[in-house]
Amino acid sequence: MTSTEAFLALNLLPGIGPIRMRHLLKEFEEPSELLKASEKKLQQIPGIGAEMARSIRSWENLVDLAEEKRRIAEHDISLLTLKDNEYPAALREIHDPPFLLYVRGHLEPSDAAAIGIVGSRRMTHYGREQARKLGFQLARAGFTIISGLARGIDTAAHEAALAAEGRTVAVLGSGIGNIYPPENEVLADRIVENGAVISEFPVLYVPDKQSFPLRNRIVSGMSEGLLVVEAPARSGSLITANQAMEQGRTVFAVPGPIDRPTSEGCNRLIRDGATLVTSGQDVIDDLNTGLNSLNLEFASPEQPRAKHSPILDSLDDQQVKILEELEKGEQTIDTLAEAICAPARAVSANLLQLEMKHLVKQLPGKYFTKLI
Repeated sequence: MTSTEAFLALNLLPGIGPIRMRHLLKEFEEPSELLKASEKKLQQIPGIGAEMARSIRSWENLVDLAEEKRRIAEHDISLLTLKDNEYPAALREIHDPPFLLYVRGHLEPSDAAAIGIVGSRRMTHYGREQARKLGFQLARAGFTIISGLARGIDTAAHEAALAAEGRTVAVLGSGIGNIYPPENEVLADRIVENGAVISEFPVLYVPDKQSFPLRNRIVSGMSEGLLVVEAPARSGSLITANQAMEQGRTVFAVPGPIDRPTSEGCNRLIRDGATLVTSGQDVIDDLNTGLNSLNLEFASPEQPRAKHSPILDSLDDQQVKILEELEKGEQTIDTLAEAICAPARAVSANLLQLEMKHLVKQLPGKYFTKLI
């Protein structure tokens, strides 16, 4: 049995988390060795009682390793363990790193320059706009955007990174074969094309209340800094921010109106010492990463532009057609898709790019209007 197969078998056993695994690996150089150890020896390890020792000793009767390997192949997943050189270095340094990562897509050395972006699942229009703007700017500057594929701010951040043609990594609180929320399956497929979807959970794992906080420590652990875009006073994003601080990461927050409950969490983070962020340049300046400064023409969405600006010259044919259709007035994604005979998914992606270039703006009701 290989080291990776042994880690996989142990990951399928209930109750063996990263802390217990750390104690086990202090006693056994190879995980395959501990699967052969006696119950008596296993019980001598801190945190391993009689029941857990019995479970490890009887692992072949408790897990279906062959079936899990079949699922891994079916979903085109690769595995990374703590013993692999490709394992993310920053994640390895946290107190409780996952001992096994399921990876669909590819992690790259450049992902070491990463920013986590999190926020409310019930985002406002303001939160959505800030997540998209900042995600786009930071991805364009060279950061990999790390988030949790959740509804709301997470989704907006991933989409912005893709629109910027940058890298993004989604960390799941479920198994890769059981994407949650299910409506983000298409987004997950897009992320795999220029990034990765990762999880520490078995392929078909169903998410629960415990799995999301576990997921969040990976989001912050893989990142140089964590940016909270929008969060009420009681928000899982604030838990992630606390984890980031415990891991020694810089915490950033986007300010919001002082009379809006949706911004109370971010405003409190800033009051307590988080770095206030109004543009991606604030993050770059604070981290001093050596990445590209932002050469942004992101002054104001309402600022008029010359008809023959360099930005207009850089548009592809479909983006030009979208702008031509918007000359006729405000339209939705569906009406634009019908007008230019293109898939709604493609139109949505192009609208995001046009929005980040401040050529169009989304209005309430999911209507879009042209700004030039």
